[in-house]
Amino acid sequence: MHEAQADKGVVPDGAAQRRVRQLARALGRSGLSGPFGHCSIRLDERQCLVCAPRPMAAIGPADDGSVVALDGPLPAGVLGEVRIHQRVYRMRPDAGAVCRFISPQITALAALGRTPRPRHGFGSYFAPAVPFWPHSALVRDDAAADGVAALIGTSPALVLNVNGAVTVGRTAEQALALAWFLEDAARVELAALASGQADSAALLLGDAATQRATWEGRIAERVWEFLTMGDPE
Repeated sequence: MHEAQADKGVVPDGAAQRRVRQLARALGRSGLSGPFGHCSIRLDERQCLVCAPRPMAAIGPADDGSVVALDGPLPAGVLGEVRIHQRVYRMRPDAGAVCRFISPQITALAALGRTPRPRHGFGSYFAPAVPFWPHSALVRDDAAADGVAALIGTSPALVLNVNGAVTVGRTAEQALALAWFLEDAARVELAALASGQADSAALLLGDAATQRATWEGRIAERVWEFLTMGDPE
């Protein structure tokens, strides 16, 4: 798969590049992100591979991603918010993939200063709560990126105020599935608020949430297969 090079970390092979492209297109073509957003996979303990700086739905088979060191400045041409990926991978040894996306339901809910609550099966993956980054500016400096990574902690997701969200998975499949689940949880939260019964409705918490938020039964893999159907690669 990957070939290690002394002092240079890992060189991404064709499979790694294809995986990042597929992840990006799944986020873009599913409506989870429009012109903006980015995703990455971990290569090793020192590097990640981030998708090309294009609208993710438009990334084609020839659009290779860029290798980014987890320590040090971003390479030329890499989007400023990729600092989030650097910091998350550094703080989370379990992180194998990161998605940064701007989806419509999450954005609408964040405009109310809210994040999804665990009201249904997909929401249970984020129990007891999704952290909320309160600042409206884009995360394009080191201090803000450090703050985002610290706030997300061990959580699977974080909402970046009105600038979308971040999901963190052990695999690309999990990171993608969590993005899809988070957007659906926001849809349900908005419906609950519109009903006027949000404060009295039941939540999935504690053992109930833990039991429901399973990855058994190819959960993440089935979401990947669904969202990558028809992919050109």
